[in-house]
Amino acid sequence: MRKVVAISDAELEIMKIIWKSPNITANKIIEKLKGKTEWKPNTIKTLINRLLNKGAIDFQKEGKEYYYYNLINEEEYKISESKSFLNKIFNGSLNLMLMNFIKTKNLSEKDIEELKKILNNAHK
Repeated sequence: MRKVVAISDAELEIMKIIWKSPNITANKIIEKLKGKTEWKPNTIKTLINRLLNKGAIDFQKEGKEYYYYNLINEEEYKISESKSFLNKIFNGSLNLMLMNFIKTKNLSEKDIEELKKILNNAHK
């Protein structure tokens, strides 16, 4: 897996839209963010340009329209960010992370059964 570039929380909102709708225009991104954020169109275009400069997305020009698509795979990004979080907060210990979440969250019987299934499958 190649190194995934750092993406800010605001840029991630743009990436989520592009992952769901590759080959999307800036105007469509702006439209999808209406009501979800109070960002002005220029702010959204600035975020798109940052993602372009970072190499997270690219575009194809057709006539006057720019169609944006991802260069970073969503699953690769999630894996990279998960590893970064695990290393930064829990010194790379998955056990510490799980114990912390289990201690601080009331788990339902369904949650516990799901976790058991996941751990049993991981053991196989």
